[in-house]
Amino acid sequence: MSDRQNDTAMVDVQGLSDTRRIAINRVGIKDFRHPVKVLDRSAGVQHTIAVFNMYVGLPHHFKGTHMSRFVEILNGDEHEISVKTFPAMLRKMVRKLEAETGRIEMNFPYFIDKSAPVSGVKSLMDYEVTLIGEICHDRIASTIKAVVPVTSLCPCSRKISERGAHNQRSHVTVTARILKHVWIEEIVELVEAQASCELYGLLKRPDEKYVTERAYDHPKFVEDMVRDVAARLNADERIGPYVVESENFESIHNHSAYALIESDERKVAIHE
Repeated sequence: MSDRQNDTAMVDVQGLSDTRRIAINRVGIKDFRHPVKVLDRSAGVQHTIAVFNMYVGLPHHFKGTHMSRFVEILNGDEHEISVKTFPAMLRKMVRKLEAETGRIEMNFPYFIDKSAPVSGVKSLMDYEVTLIGEICHDRIASTIKAVVPVTSLCPCSRKISERGAHNQRSHVTVTARILKHVWIEEIVELVEAQASCELYGLLKRPDEKYVTERAYDHPKFVEDMVRDVAARLNADERIGPYVVESENFESIHNHSAYALIESDERKVAIHE
């Protein structure tokens, strides 16, 4: 191949100018799987597989961004990735891609070793967690999203029935801006404490009796669930603006019950 042909093949097309004068809010890669280490309150570090979405804002005068650089960031130095490490990762990303804004979303299963309430038998429970980091002109915002499965028992059914009450599995989702360090386990425990009963991976018969009676003694509508969780989030100074959702997968209907509370965005400003 001649030098001229080689030069043509190596042209940086993404770096060329664009004349349409339309900026792009987010451009990058999605659904990129990568092994990570996440900080674990009890074990120190938990190894898991995360799915990454990584974006930067593209100014109107750039034709494209360099997609390979996102992958280079993930395949570079080993990270103990957590809310604490997101600022350095975000700054590295916008620096390498010559951007002023950026966003990283990291979704992964997170496992917590739980003991059954009576027998004490241990088992793992998995929770879907997403860490979200955003940067704008070097100002950082960090968010945790956790989906926590719990049991909810219907207060109305309990009140009107002579024998028992219907209950169901529910997903409570908390998406919260983090102002100071919060363990993933703390978010999970906060939600589980407000449910009719928490879930376990393994239960013996005495445990099954306990969780059945526990749920019966703590009936919750879907509205109760989101209000009680929101009250706890309001009282935690480490938590900024949040959204709490509850979806009850009804056991006597072919549809779900759903409720959502969104806090006032003015609660805090984006922090450094």
